[in-house]
Amino acid sequence: MAILAIVFFSCKKGSNAENAGHPQSEKVNSKSAVVPVPGATIINFSGYTWQVKNITDLAVGGPGPNYWANSSVWVDAQGLLHLRIKRDPATGRWNCAEVSSLQEFGYGSYVWKVEGAVDQLDKNVILGLFNYKSGDDGHHEVDIEFARWGNSAWPNFNYTVYPAYGDPATRKFNTYELALNGTYSTYKFQRNSQKVTYKAYHGHNELEGNSFYPWSTPDSGFPVSTEALPVHMNLWLFNGLAPSNAQEVEIIIHSFQFTPA
Repeated sequence: MAILAIVFFSCKKGSNAENAGHPQSEKVNSKSAVVPVPGATIINFSGYTWQVKNITDLAVGGPGPNYWANSSVWVDAQGLLHLRIKRDPATGRWNCAEVSSLQEFGYGSYVWKVEGAVDQLDKNVILGLFNYKSGDDGHHEVDIEFARWGNSAWPNFNYTVYPAYGDPATRKFNTYELALNGTYSTYKFQRNSQKVTYKAYHGHNELEGNSFYPWSTPDSGFPVSTEALPVHMNLWLFNGLAPSNAQEVEIIIHSFQFTPA
């Protein structure tokens, strides 16, 4: 039941109006431009352009729901992307961080090099690295999520692949208890027309001796998305709840790399 609950929560990204209307690509490996939200802050990171989610007024937005702030995202002088959950002293609100690519990506490999104790995140804090098509929740999504979904007894590392069509409950997933050797780690998935394959690594490398938690969907028969999709990276709060330890959180993404198949 705990695993079922974990997967239920992981699918609740939310249909965000600020991401609606993205054009679809007819060629799965193309990088067609996504139309940014009017007035959105645009940043450059790892050779791609990204829009920053910013919702700080009375309304909140998914996932969560949460407040989202430009000030929770920045690229430093070394070109590293910082995602931060921080409390606004003026309002008391906890502002979360998300960026989404203005390019769409299809079949190939997706690799993130991450700095931070992602194995020690508070039970209410979630880091997501994923492909996601807005407006069709439960479909066209490939996730790596570091999350306990509000329960400190649940495993904290999650792989999930949602089908391109049909019942979202047919998604494929696996969960693990993550324990890192230090604060540098690398995460990868490979997507083709038949399956999605995952693997993680200690350190900023893809050495087989440093790999852990390999997993994949079935070799055939599962409807993997055939569409080119934006990439998202977000750091957010489960159900909009403050961190149970009341501590701000910062994760640094050193790089994102896509290699087409």
